[in-house]
Amino acid sequence: MIRVILPPHLRTLAQIGDEVKLEVGGLVTHRSILDAIEARYPMLRGTIRDHGTRKRRPFLRFFACGEDLSHLPPDTCVPDAVASGDEPFLIIGAIAGG
Repeated sequence: MIRVILPPHLRTLAQIGDEVKLEVGGLVTHRSILDAIEARYPMLRGTIRDHGTRKRRPFLRFFACGEDLSHLPPDTCVPDAVASGDEPFLIIGAIAGG
């Protein structure tokens, strides 16, 4: 069971609590986690990844085990602690401004 924490605006859109628990079959990668989120919560399609390119939206970042995973290829396996459910996969909304 994978644990995912979404930013507040996506939690509101999906009408969920602080943490989502998902079953991800096979290798646990960024892509497989996002596929599972979008399958379970179709209203989130296009909010985390672009519809056409499937690339991460610019103002969202992915973190796990204290590491920024945002710029790794989507088929990169997440750390073992995330795959086992011990640590969450975090999707964080970046803040821009000056």
